[in-house]
Amino acid sequence: MTVATTAQDPGPGNDEPPAPPEPLRVGVLGAARIAELAIVKPARATGTRLVAIAARDRARAAAYAAEHGVEQALASYADVIAAPDVEAVYNPLPNALHGRWNLAAIDAGKHVLSEKPFAANAEEAAEVAAAAQGSGVVVVEGFHYLYHPVTRRLHELLASGDLGELVHVETILEIQDPGPRDPRWSLDLAGGATMDLGCYSLHAQRVLAPWGGGEPELVAARAGERAGAPGVDEWLEARLRFPSGATGVARCHMAGDHRQMTCRVIGTRGEALVPNFVEPHLDDRLIIRTPGGERVEHHGTRSSYTFQLAAFSRAVREGASLPMNVDDAVANMRLIDACYVAAGLQPRPRMQKASVPPARPRTPPPTNCSAGIRRPS
Repeated sequence: MTVATTAQDPGPGNDEPPAPPEPLRVGVLGAARIAELAIVKPARATGTRLVAIAARDRARAAAYAAEHGVEQALASYADVIAAPDVEAVYNPLPNALHGRWNLAAIDAGKHVLSEKPFAANAEEAAEVAAAAQGSGVVVVEGFHYLYHPVTRRLHELLASGDLGELVHVETILEIQDPGPRDPRWSLDLAGGATMDLGCYSLHAQRVLAPWGGGEPELVAARAGERAGAPGVDEWLEARLRFPSGATGVARCHMAGDHRQMTCRVIGTRGEALVPNFVEPHLDDRLIIRTPGGERVEHHGTRSSYTFQLAAFSRAVREGASLPMNVDDAVANMRLIDACYVAAGLQPRPRMQKASVPPARPRTPPPTNCSAGIRRPS
């Protein structure tokens, strides 16, 4: 017998603590497509102020600011970081620019919410992490799915023993081809399916370490190269093993037939499926199957990005803890690099260093801180 249950929709009146009363003042680097979903709408929901933006050219930044209510458009990314009214920087730039501008923001004493992946490769990520340690600023990689109630509930099922001991995990992220001109197909911009999608499928496995006896290790990986883009993965599959003996499969595909972002956890007493763990605002279901039957829980369509921004603001204002830190970001990049090597590809290259205009003297930060390949036919 199938039993359906519905949890209370965690909408605006949910039990998630509100953002701090003093709005966080955020500067945005670049007019990226993801920014509307990841920072503009969450800022409206949480009362966060978007005080500045810069883009490839000032006219583009001005148009974006006018459309989305950003208070001012500046001439350069360096100007955003240096602006005295910017407390925190949101970085949605192409992957190859994440590490460089995260470092610039840290050096200027600004908090950082970085889009994933944290940097172009593990070496660069480690440099950013080293700069963040002891800097007095909050620096976090934007794995927003962790903050949504559906993910917290999934982890609760493991922690409570309702699913028994962890046996196997499957994480799949697949989207349709974004088009040949998309920067995510550029090796120079640290592109590839694993950087854009696989970072989620691997991260969602790694965060199960408390129930797998520790971090999973890579057993094997295989990948398919993008036609006309040597070194860039169109898809990748990684097989993992936890110290407990539990296994995992993480797949990603950036030119698939449909959109899929699933996380399936199998235990000795049952299994749980989140049909869309990366976009729970589109599908908030958690499907639980045990010998006693099947039930479906709904955990609310409030955006995971909104939960993330509220948590980030509390970390900055109140020193509240976050579910991960810069060490986690480095560990994820190490696993990504290992997958590339195991699949016969190379880790993404760092962008050639270019001069970053120095920011103005840093303001004293607050005391709260956290610091085998398959060729296309």
